Amino acid sequence: MGTRNRENREKRKAKQQAREARARAQADHTGKAGDTGKAGDTGKAGDTGPTGGPASPAGPASPAGPAGRIDQEHDHRTMLRETADLMIAEALNAHVNGLTAAAAAQVRNLAGSSGHQVVNQALTGWLERTVSTAWRRGWQPADLHRFASREVGSRSARMAIDIVAAMMRGYDAATVDERWDAQLQALDATVWWGDDELLDAWGTHEGRGRAEVIHDAIELIVLIHGLPAIQMLGPLPGAARRGARGPVGDPRVLDRVRALLAKAESTTFAEEAEALTTKAQQLMARYSIDDALLAARESSASASASAHEPGASRIGIGNPYEEPKAILLNVIAEANRCRSIWVRNLGFMTVIGYPRDLEAVELLYTSLLVQATAAVTRAGGRQDRYGRSRTRAFRKSFLISFATRIGERLATATEQAGADAAAASGDSRLLPALAARNDGVREAAERMFPEVVAKTVNAADVEGGVLGRAAANLASLSVRDEVADASANTNTGA
Repeated sequence: MGTRNRENREKRKAKQQAREARARAQADHTGKAGDTGKAGDTGKAGDTGPTGGPASPAGPASPAGPAGRIDQEHDHRTMLRETADLMIAEALNAHVNGLTAAAAAQVRNLAGSSGHQVVNQALTGWLERTVSTAWRRGWQPADLHRFASREVGSRSARMAIDIVAAMMRGYDAATVDERWDAQLQALDATVWWGDDELLDAWGTHEGRGRAEVIHDAIELIVLIHGLPAIQMLGPLPGAARRGARGPVGDPRVLDRVRALLAKAESTTFAEEAEALTTKAQQLMARYSIDDALLAARESSASASASAHEPGASRIGIGNPYEEPKAILLNVIAEANRCRSIWVRNLGFMTVIGYPRDLEAVELLYTSLLVQATAAVTRAGGRQDRYGRSRTRAFRKSFLISFATRIGERLATATEQAGADAAAASGDSRLLPALAARNDGVREAAERMFPEVVAKTVNAADVEGGVLGRAAANLASLSVRDEVADASANTNTGA
């Protein structure tokens, strides 16, 4: 019994001595922490060296002085950012899993957080990382804008483009591909908010409250994060080299084409539109033929060599009547020596071809879609004999027949242009050059889309089909006329 008591006393004494030793060590550390050492003094906990950087404390006590306060503030900001990131991640997971109440609760928590700017920075970081990932998956600014508009509305599409504009500030203009730059200009992707914080300025501009802005950002992150990989159609920002693609058409030509398209779309005289039709496609085809001959005559590689290789572009195909629109774009592409692939679930068609042919396809499609829409609207609605509406079937058949007839007219005009060019030029390289281009486009399309399913769509409404063909006969294809005339003037120095 006495032995056990003695052992217990010795243990208590040892513990007391250990506590006293720790207290002395802590007191010594507290006295040294926060001292400003002289140049060359290193190794002491809490010292500020000659570079002025605060050192981390070596013991459990908090450092005193300015260095300690800076360190504490940094730790506090880090903790707030980590907390915000965690709350955002939980909101995203709840949104993805359809847990509406849980997602809304996290949005309210984020909106009510005392770290307002920290939450904004965290959300902006999530948005930029998500958009950057989408770029690496092949999505360009126009693709993101189009898909966001289709899936969640124009407001989210505007947020997506504002995030893109903010990100583009980090790239030298010389390293941004011309096609990206054209898309950014068309979408008016500019830093309109100046030095203000983006999400705060965006909420004011859109008339959205704090929680609504956070909800919009969460919704956009989820949407873009779920995008699949698609074909990469050009270099990413930072990796492009201006001029590598060479010239893609004379700006004067394109300006005159756009002016002509506006006239063609607004004319109310069927005879005027009909008179322009065949010649227009022939001359735009000649514009393409001249480009093919130029490429054939270049015997050595140059900075513009890539302009003589197939490229690709994406054009949106949206509701209503997406099938007739896809048919219209397809026949225009075929008539201009291009291939088109419809990715229906993502709402676009990829057109593969040479640069000037791609320009012709996009300009003609834009104009003819306007003309087709105007024609089908003028045709009005229809009812069956029981008084039930058959307007949708009528209009779908109308547009399908319109597209089919347009394709026939374009193909005929292109063939005629080729024959005329061969007779006029007397250049034996023309036909081989055109054949080589057709092969190049076909091979590029097969590489990009190794598995393609063809689909046939028929006009089910007889009346709509008949009227659609009649409207196609009157449609203006005058874009090729203006392009060719302008091209000829340019070549002759006019």
